[in-house]
Amino acid sequence: MPKTTGGNRYERLVEKIFFDRWQVGLKDFGFEREDLESAAAELSIRLPKNLGDVIYSTRYRTDLPESIRKTADAGLHWVIAPAGRAKYRFVQTVVNRIIPRTDLVAIKVPDATPEIIARYALGDEQALLAKVRYNRLIDIFLGITTYSLQNHLRTTVKGMGQLEVDEIYVGINRNGAQFAVPVQAKGGRDKHGPTQTQQDVAACKRHFPDLVCRPVSAQFMPNNVIALFELALVDGEVRVVEERHYRLVDADKISGEELRSYQTRT
Repeated sequence: MPKTTGGNRYERLVEKIFFDRWQVGLKDFGFEREDLESAAAELSIRLPKNLGDVIYSTRYRTDLPESIRKTADAGLHWVIAPAGRAKYRFVQTVVNRIIPRTDLVAIKVPDATPEIIARYALGDEQALLAKVRYNRLIDIFLGITTYSLQNHLRTTVKGMGQLEVDEIYVGINRNGAQFAVPVQAKGGRDKHGPTQTQQDVAACKRHFPDLVCRPVSAQFMPNNVIALFELALVDGEVRVVEERHYRLVDADKISGEELRSYQTRT
């Protein structure tokens, strides 16, 4: 095995699993959650009570160890994708970071979040989902009327195993077309990942085959700004269709000049 990073226990476990299976030229190979147990035993590492947190943390909170990243072909990077119940695959894919732009103007929206909700929201993700919901940001962003159907929809999709959608909306436009809008929320150290969008789209196809799927990602930014991305799968790759930033403020903090400027935008 190539020289490892000497990082934390999660990184060492992922490195062990990766290099026990990887060979030069290999771009797609699988492993199972129980492989974490054997890797931990060989490395004399104490496993967390929740084995799934090793995979979740590696997929959404941190980058893969440098030793793994260096093996990817030019223009590609490794991701961990679901492959069934408690099964995963290391797959090389096109690098496509979903990161909020720093040059976009934030659109001011009167903050309609109930104070008691803001006070007691449990964690960044729940707070973000609540702010998006109570301020009807999905409606504003997509230009359709939507309704929150369910939080944390857990389902099983063939070939992917069990997955979870942070929140799913259903909606309708002026012509009667209906939509399914899966929303993934990222706060704190969590990062947007293309595999999450692929899972969201797969869940929509299974449960709402007659609806148009419009996946959205939401990200907390500084100064009470929320970044929203509409995403799409194009030739198997996740692409950004639209990105807007919204700043939640007291209603009297939006000036007449700002309101007039919004009227000229499309």
